[in-house]
Amino acid sequence: MDVTKQITGIKANDERVLQYIYTSNYSRIEYFVTTNNGSEDDAKDIYQEAFLAVWRNVQMDKFTPTNETALSGYIYQIARNKWIDQLRAAKGKKLVAVPDTDIPDEPVQTYSEEEETYLATVKKHFNSLGEQCRDLLGMFYFKKQSMREIADFFSWTEASAKNNKYRCLQKLRNMVTQNNK
Repeated sequence: MDVTKQITGIKANDERVLQYIYTSNYSRIEYFVTTNNGSEDDAKDIYQEAFLAVWRNVQMDKFTPTNETALSGYIYQIARNKWIDQLRAAKGKKLVAVPDTDIPDEPVQTYSEEEETYLATVKKHFNSLGEQCRDLLGMFYFKKQSMREIADFFSWTEASAKNNKYRCLQKLRNMVTQNNK
């Protein structure tokens, strides 16, 4: 099939033409991938990506072949580059299998409607606290940082960190209780 018919067929999404191009170019890509540390499945994936890229580029007039072999060469070049990129990306990565038994089964916490409402109120008021109080309480209660770490972060003494935590917590409690009245 001549290249003009192939380009016209690609632009028209002609199933026969697309099938012809797909099947006539696959074996070359498969050979390249399988002789370069890949499997047949890898070859199929890479070829699919390359074929779609070529299809898209022809549709958008980003590629116009200059001779009868340009389309095949273009598909091959894109597939080759994609495979080389994939090999490079995988080169420095080590996969570590994690057995399912290492993942703890944590129970899902459920709350009553009343508890949900209370939590929503606390969250709303927590977000309306000043930035320093949000940071301090967040570091202590959510990040589980020690008073020493918090004091160092804010350049306070440990006693100042404890006092400020108490004040921020009291402020939050007052806001929540005022909301519930």
